[in-house]
Order: sequence, then C-alpha cells, then structure tokens
Amino acid sequence: MEFRKKIRQRNLYDPESSELYKLSRSRLDSFIQCARCFHIDRRLGVDRPATPGYTLNSAVDSLLKNEFDSFRSQGLPHPLQTQFNTDSIPFAHDSMDDWRNVRKGIQVPHTPSGFLVTGAVDDIWINSKGELIIVDYKATSVKDGVTAETHLHSAYCRQLEIYQWLFRQNGFSVSDTAYLVYANGLKNKSAFNSRLEFDLTLLAYQGQSGWVGGKLLEAHSCLQSERIPEPSSYCKHCAYIDNVNKVVRSGSTSSTP
Repeated sequence: MEFRKKIRQRNLYDPESSELYKLSRSRLDSFIQCARCFHIDRRLGVDRPATPGYTLNSAVDSLLKNEFDSFRSQGLPHPLQTQFNTDSIPFAHDSMDDWRNVRKGIQVPHTPSGFLVTGAVDDIWINSKGELIIVDYKATSVKDGVTAETHLHSAYCRQLEIYQWLFRQNGFSVSDTAYLVYANGLKNKSAFNSRLEFDLTLLAYQGQSGWVGGKLLEAHSCLQSERIPEPSSYCKHCAYIDNVNKVVRSGSTSSTP
C-alpha cells in the first residue's frame, strides 16, 4: 500500500493575521524540544511522524478519572490523597469536563505573543488553603518501582508548570506543589488471569511557572521568522532526517562492515 502524507494546509500560523493563534501546551513543549520541528510543523504544515496511541495508558487514565470523580462528588479525599498526606480533596468545578477536553481545555489569551494558549488537565485537587493543585496521571510498568529520580522527567515537569501558569492566568490561586499519580503495572504475578494489576504512587513536584510567558514570546518570534531554525542537537527527528539526507546524497547502497 502506497502512503504519501499530504502537507497540511489547516492550522498554519499566518504572520500577517491579527487573530489569536491557538497554541496547545504540547505544541509549546515541542518548541522547547526543537524550534526547527516546531517551525516546520506550524508554519509549513509538516509535523513529526505520529506515534501509535497508548491505548492501555488511556484506559488507566479514564479509570483513574472515574475513581477520583466518585470521591469528588462526595467531597471526600481519595485514599491516595490521605495516604500521602496531601491535605487535599478532588476539586469540584462546573468547568472540569471542559478543562479535561483536549479540544477545549483551559484557555488563556496571551496578548504579547498573540497566542490563545490551551491545555487539557487530568485532574485538579484543592487544599485546605483554597489553593488548586495540578495533577497528571501516568502509567508505566517497572520492576523496581516508581521514584522521583527515575520518573520525574523534565517534560512532565514542564507539563505541570504550564498547567499551573494557565490556571493562575485564569485568576485561580495555585499551589506550587503539583503531583504525578503513577500507576505501575505489576509484572511479578504468577499468572495473568485476564487481569493487569497496578500499584498507585504519588510523586510531588515543586513547580516554577515564571518561565512560560518568556517561552511564548520566543515561540512567537520563531513563527514570525521566515528562516527555518537550525536543528536541535537533542532532536532525534532532526538527526534522523540529517542522516537520511547524508546517505541519499552519497548515493551509496553498499553495506558497512
């Protein structure tokens, strides 16, 4: 089967437009990862290759939301919140469904950059001070368990901080403390028996969201420019394209011992 992906014509950034350009939390993070890939995607319509959907992770995500929602409706803390002494309960708000919806999310018009910044959260808790706590669900399966040293990845930290920024810009009081709820699939059971069991753990992170506004301005400058940025030395996609181009230009198909 022949596959030729057409260059996207929708949702392209127009430097001449006066309308706010919708920029998701994940797109801002893609700029942080590689300005070149970001520019080629948003200006020229060629995104990075899509990865397969993590359907098991999505299932865990949905079940955790259902579980925390049951405690939200009762105004009670989830046992995990009590176990880790979070001094919080799930936050009840009429906009919760919108905040979780990837097509809506929580939105902030950022006039200096001309972006309408959006982000869809997994959960929001509230502590006894009335501060909102940003929460994101993650699923994994590791033998030695989940720790901050191995599972508090920089991209996850930025994700939490952008959400903190979005809620603060909407006028909410937001705690610096955010949490990752990790579901770790257990591999040490003697049999599958059509059941996958998980251990839940909580990783706390002290966020600092002051950098977000500056990065939005940098992303705006990137999209305003007619020049495609240089590849990031940390971008595996750019490295792949560069290596392919080198091989193609060499015209050699001989094997290297």
